[in-house]
Amino acid sequence: MQRNYKFYALYLQTENYSMRQLLFVLSILTLLFLASCKKNTTSSCGYTVSTVVAPAAEQQALHDSLTAHGINATLNSSGFYYNINAAGSGPLATSLCSTYSVFYRGGFLNGQGFDSSKTGVPVIFNLGQVIPGWQKGLPLVSKGGDITLYIPPSLGYGSTNVTDSSGHVVIPANSNLVFRVVVADVQP
Repeated sequence: MQRNYKFYALYLQTENYSMRQLLFVLSILTLLFLASCKKNTTSSCGYTVSTVVAPAAEQQALHDSLTAHGINATLNSSGFYYNINAAGSGPLATSLCSTYSVFYRGGFLNGQGFDSSKTGVPVIFNLGQVIPGWQKGLPLVSKGGDITLYIPPSLGYGSTNVTDSSGHVVIPANSNLVFRVVVADVQP
């Protein structure tokens, strides 16, 4: 009878060890499952979705500048302002991998320009290649669409001076930017 008791005790120890192993494995599987539920912010083409929202102070400063220049625009939840001049027609961009062909002019609220596409030659890019303000603003219009984007620093070039090949500052740090963009084509 002693032997049976010892055997039974040994069996319980083995069973507990197996139960601990099972609980350990289940815990690991649960963690892996929960980790896989995390929202993926990387697109299939490798670009990362911007989650930047302009701080309230930047939004207010841009709003005040727009008001001072007599511009009435719509506030996007990310903190930039926009006016849709023409909505266009056709499909909208579906991801950062979407390819755009656009004509544009970039400048400041004082009317000074700093960049534009060449006359008659559209610029072609994937949505993930451009500043967050464009990533969030361009999908508001389709092919043939025309939009004006008013972008605060954190959705543009932030606290970094943008210089040309000669080292001259083209866009000063912390600038509010204005872009007029006409969408020639969108490949979702």
